[in-house]
Amino acid sequence: MVGQRQKHHVQFGDGDVPELARAIRAFGNAAEYIPAGLAALGILSVAGAHYLIVHASGLALFVGRTSHAVGLSRSTGASGFRSVGMVLTWVAYILAAVALLISSFP
Repeated sequence: MVGQRQKHHVQFGDGDVPELARAIRAFGNAAEYIPAGLAALGILSVAGAHYLIVHASGLALFVGRTSHAVGLSRSTGASGFRSVGMVLTWVAYILAAVALLISSFP
């Protein structure tokens, strides 16, 4: 995003530059989804969940967010990368939630 700002000489906002607007949105989207996923991974670790569950959830989150960012930075419309990214992000969330529920029962 910083590179886009320098390239287009924009200090604030998106300067009506579509390329910069996409970069800002990709960053904002990551800021919306990644912290909750990291918190879930941390809680899974502390709760003593099996390491494969923690790693599988983390991998799904990483690949999902990376895929979504690639799709979002390439176009503003729907794309396969964005769809796969959101599905994998939610798979990571659901996997972590189920694992936390299961680990909460003795």
